[in-house]
Formats: sequence, C-alpha cells, structure tokens
Amino acid sequence: MKFYFTLFLTACFTLSFSQDLKIPADTTVVTNHTVNIKGKQINYKAETGFQPVWDEEGKMIASLYYTYYKRTNDNKGNKRPIIYSFNGGPGSASLWMHIAYTGPKVLNIDEEGYPVQPYGVKDNPNSILDVADIVFINPVNTGYSRKIADKEGKMPEDKLFFGINADIKYLASWMNTFTTRKNRWESPKYIIGESYGGTRVMGLSLELQNRQWMYLNGVILVSPADYKVLRVGGPLASSLNLPYYTAAAWYHKMLPSSLQNKDLLEILPEVEDFAINDLIPAIAKGGFISETEKQAIAKKMSYYSGLSEKVILQQNLDVPNRFFWKELLRDKTGETIGRLDSRYIGIDKVETGSSPDYSAELTSWLHSFTPAINYYIQNELEFKTDVKYNVFGNTGRWDNSNDNTRDNLRQAMAQNPYLKVLTQSGYYDGATTYFAAKYTQWQIDPSGKMKDRFSFKGYRSGHMMYLRNEDLIKANDDLRDFIEDSLPKGESAKY
Repeated sequence: MKFYFTLFLTACFTLSFSQDLKIPADTTVVTNHTVNIKGKQINYKAETGFQPVWDEEGKMIASLYYTYYKRTNDNKGNKRPIIYSFNGGPGSASLWMHIAYTGPKVLNIDEEGYPVQPYGVKDNPNSILDVADIVFINPVNTGYSRKIADKEGKMPEDKLFFGINADIKYLASWMNTFTTRKNRWESPKYIIGESYGGTRVMGLSLELQNRQWMYLNGVILVSPADYKVLRVGGPLASSLNLPYYTAAAWYHKMLPSSLQNKDLLEILPEVEDFAINDLIPAIAKGGFISETEKQAIAKKMSYYSGLSEKVILQQNLDVPNRFFWKELLRDKTGETIGRLDSRYIGIDKVETGSSPDYSAELTSWLHSFTPAINYYIQNELEFKTDVKYNVFGNTGRWDNSNDNTRDNLRQAMAQNPYLKVLTQSGYYDGATTYFAAKYTQWQIDPSGKMKDRFSFKGYRSGHMMYLRNEDLIKANDDLRDFIEDSLPKGESAKY
C-alpha cells in the first residue's frame, strides 16, 4: 500500500554501465504495515531508499541502498534497540537475512528451506521487530548501491570501497550519518553480520567506537568467515573441519552404527576433542609422522567422517572440504553434498573427480531469493527502478591485507564493558564451519578475562540456518534473549 515519497536531494547519479539508467542518490520511500509476531500485532514503518557516502572532502562518491524497519506501536520510540544488518561475500546484497531471518517478511519456502512456487514472501511471525528496529544495508555494488561519478564523469577508485579496511571505514561513516538522520543516538545499538559480514562487523565494532564515537551493546556473528582461518590451510584449518564432517555424515547416515544411533549433539564434543588434541599435532608432523600414528589417526578420522581410511591416507590426513563434498556419497548414491548446507544434494556429470561441479544449495536458494526480493521491493516497499538488483556484485580485487578485525573486536570489548558477542552457526555449514566459528570466539580474547560476555548457539541446518523453520524460530528467540541480556538495565559501564 502506497503512502508517500520524499526526495531529499534532486541530484542523481549515472551508473557506470549505462548513461541512460539513473537512480536518485538520496531518496526515501515509506510504507506502513502490520505483522503478527509471537501472537502480538506489530505496526511498523518500512523506509527504503538511498543515503550517500561522502569522501573526506565532503564529495559524494557512492550511495547505499537500505531498508529500515521501525516499530510504531510501542512507547519506547527512538530509544528502542536498533540492529544494523549486513550480509557477506564480500559482494553479497543484504537480502538473505532481510527476507529469510530477522525481517517482517520471509520467503515462500517449505519447512526445511527448499523453494516453493509461486515464489514470493509471507509474514514472518518470528521476526525480532517486536523488540528491535532493523536496518538492512547494501554495500557498494550490491543491491542497488553504486559508486557515483564526479562532475567530469570519473568514478571514484575501487580502493575506497573494496577491501577489509576500506569497507569498514566508509560503512562506519555511513552508519553515523544514518543514526543522526533517524535520531537513534539514544538507542541501544547492535550490528549483525553473516559470513564475510562476520569479519565486517568485528572490524566495525572498533571503527564505530573509536572514529564515530558510537558504542555498541552487541555484535552478532552469523556463520562468520574468519580470514585468519578460512582459506589459510594447514593443520589448524584442516582439523577444525572434522566436526563438520561428522555432522554432515551423521545427517546422511554414513557413520558407523555406534555413532549413528546417537544424537548429533552427543557425538560432537568427542570429535571436537579429537580434532584439537590429536588431529592438529598429527597433521603438523607432515611426512615425519610415524606410520603407526598415521594409521591410527586415519582410522579414527574414518570413524568420525564416514570416509574410508584409504582415501584419508591418500590425502595424508589433510582432507579438503571440496573433496569431502564429492566423496561422502560417491560409493553410496554417486551424488554430491552442498557446500553452504550439506543437507542439499547435487548431481555431477561424472562421479569421478575431487570436487563438485556446482553448489547444490546456492542454486536452490537463488530459485527463491532472486524473484522474491525483486517482487517485494517493487510491490510491497513501493520502490520502482529499472536498475538491476545485484544479488552478487563485482567488488574487483578485494584487499584482504592488514586484517586485524578479530583484535579490533577484542579492543572494542575491552574499552566497552557493555559490549557482548553472540555467534550463531549451523552444524551442516561446510563453508564457514561451526567449529571454526567456535575457535574464532576462543581466539578473540586469549586472556579469557571477557569469556563470560561471549555466547555460542548451534543449529541443525547450514550456513543460513534460519531457512529451516525450526531453526528460524529458535535463532530469532536466541536473538531476543541476547538483546535482553545485553541491555544495561541501569548498570554503569564499568568493570
């Protein structure tokens, strides 16, 4: 239903791929809605549009597309908690959590998360909008967000946006402007990031605090990608994968009956213990491990992973994720399993090989997400444009150098006694595994002095654990509990 349209600036920017497609750089479209959450009617305002990014000289260099949900029928007003939400990639739009997790609408999917036609959205009775307002932010080149050319038609340099530290810097500045425009400085503030968004929000925690003077109550890491572990390889990174292998093998009934007949959560602690105390040192020994120890480790890995001792020994105990996705069901059905959610099944051209032809889960998700977000923005949020919505956008050669985000979060917590951290992971996520997320949590504060301010929640699904309805309910309830627990309740910020 259509309400009003306001144009803050008349300036428009020209997109780099066309001189004819134009979109307003500072625009807001507002609609009013109602949703039933946890048995209560929640009235809310949905505001979608653009807010500029300025350089240090005050020149507009980009404009970010966002959607802001604000509850309108409670008495807290602008003192309500507010959550700034990011997805990952880098180069991914903020549609995944927007229309499948925390927002007031969710995809039309089945109970396990598989797409259902007709594609579209429906009310989300589990949204956290009852307890917090939410802003979904799309970094440059994702969604409708784009760079802006100067008066001479020259685009700003990629290095201002496409790197760990550049991304953090401009997004923190944008959030400061947004907080001021919406008069939210009195609100308890949270940031949530999924996948690469985990790296992003770890870095934002200190950047917001030290350069934007914005202090947070909570940081939420959803299936976080920690680039101190991810894609690094070696004994540590390899060993952290084993508990995920156990979970995926358990789901597909590939474990020995002594394990298969137990509940998953009964099994995982012993596998985690083996991975830390036995597997890391074994792989670290490389070619100098004794044959007796190598055979014993391979036997135990086979027991916990569903793979044969032979293929584990052929991999010298260091089993890559991609090989596991191809190998687990090779001799049973010849099918592959999904990367981001290993409950999903794929069919390759041939059964031979060391990695799957494609990501079975991602193609399934794109079935439902792409049409749904385009429909939702145009028909329910009333934003009209011919510009393509980039589910995944080009971010050039992303600069991963000088990644201090893990320590940035530690510093932010040390300086801010209010700040707490929640990690949420799916056991069947083979991209950013749940045990690697636990390890990241352990390493943020090596002193252990702040460990009571960390919490971890695991779910029986994958990277986007909220696609499974049972976990959608549980994960949102965990967010509610985290918000309630991290509100100061009149306590002063001191140790």
